[in-house]
Amino acid sequence: MLNPPQSADLDVEIPELPAQIGKYRVLRKLGEGATSEVFLCHDDFNNRDVAVKRVRVTNDDPTDGRYSERFFNAEAALVGRLQHPNVVKIYDAVVEPDTAYLVMEYVAGSTLRPFCRADQLLSLELIVEIGFKCAMALGYVYRQGLIHRDVKPANLLVVLNNGSITDVKITDFGSVLNLASDVTQVYRVGSLAYMSPEQLDGGTLDCRADMYSLGAVLYHLIAGRPPFDAQVQSAMMNQIYNQQPVPLTGLRSGLADAVDQVIQRALAKNPTMRYENWEEFAQALSSLIVNHEVPRGQLQGVLDSERFNLLRSLDFFTSFGDVELWEVVHRAKWQRFSFGHALYRKGEEGRTFHIIAQGEVEVFRDGLKVAQLGSGTSVGEMAYLAPSPELRLHSTDVIVTEAATTISFTPETLAQVSPSCRHHFDDAFIRVLVRRLHAAHEALAHPRRIL
Repeated sequence: MLNPPQSADLDVEIPELPAQIGKYRVLRKLGEGATSEVFLCHDDFNNRDVAVKRVRVTNDDPTDGRYSERFFNAEAALVGRLQHPNVVKIYDAVVEPDTAYLVMEYVAGSTLRPFCRADQLLSLELIVEIGFKCAMALGYVYRQGLIHRDVKPANLLVVLNNGSITDVKITDFGSVLNLASDVTQVYRVGSLAYMSPEQLDGGTLDCRADMYSLGAVLYHLIAGRPPFDAQVQSAMMNQIYNQQPVPLTGLRSGLADAVDQVIQRALAKNPTMRYENWEEFAQALSSLIVNHEVPRGQLQGVLDSERFNLLRSLDFFTSFGDVELWEVVHRAKWQRFSFGHALYRKGEEGRTFHIIAQGEVEVFRDGLKVAQLGSGTSVGEMAYLAPSPELRLHSTDVIVTEAATTISFTPETLAQVSPSCRHHFDDAFIRVLVRRLHAAHEALAHPRRIL
């Protein structure tokens, strides 16, 4: 008979939570990986919660920490560099005699891993929306000369509000390939289930390697299983090289062929058979929503991807980059107005301006129609930009004559966007004012022609 275990044998040693990591006050542990552990901390100086990823070197590490150091250095080189709404910000990298750690944006939510289970699958609409945002974000990352190389559900953080997913952010750039770096970099890194054939080969990579990985993630989210699965690594590699993923239409009911085609193209063995660039992949995903290839749910009346694409079609936002457009999507107030609604009345003090996204308004001065404005134009900017309260009084009535959707800002909400975004607003306002001055000049010089 075996002796019963002694109480000491049952004790599990739980590492004590550090009170501080550098100047950051530790609140709790968020998780850990092979080379690091992540803590939720508070940055008292900036009064914000942050995620601190501390490098962990174990006594049995055969590389004496050199492998962990490479991954740390890869992310440390990106401090302050990645500024995109769907990419986790890296605030700081600190190396101390006994430790090294990264300070990053804290995302209140979870990873996408739980939603890969067959009993917790997300709606198709939400999966496509997540895919669109990730494609746009990875396109931004690639324009910075970077290939992530480890796009997987565990590295995609979802923002939760009242239990619903409202956004997604890409994290963990430890495996990143910096195309502009002259430092020797580690190859054949990533997670096998989401790794492209060319990554397995250790060959030259471009954005289409990450494209394959994102396609594999979306496949997993839709089907509840990855494109390829095997107990033995060699068998998995053989599938990635030689087998085609099972069509998604046979794995999830109600799935349109168009959805399967978009994902299967991203998973093509030959990179040249995938999408040419991230823009093309993002538009393919967006078209699934526009063309009603996925059922519309009740999570959101208008999807962020629809708003983003609408902004890109408007003349006012011609000079805005993708990052600035995402800021507008999230910071602006989106409103719908019916026929006859007065955006402004003469004599009212104005602090907001509207960009007309859809529909039409007419401008009346003392009952006389003086202008007709459609999508891509702005109203209210003169009162908004006026240097004194007297000049902020509206001199006209602005009436909706065709049901309109507008994007509006106040001084407070515009102050929340980045300096780059505000600069683009200034440029757009200048273009608007120049056009109106030109129209006024033409009216004075050629009144008959204008009439």
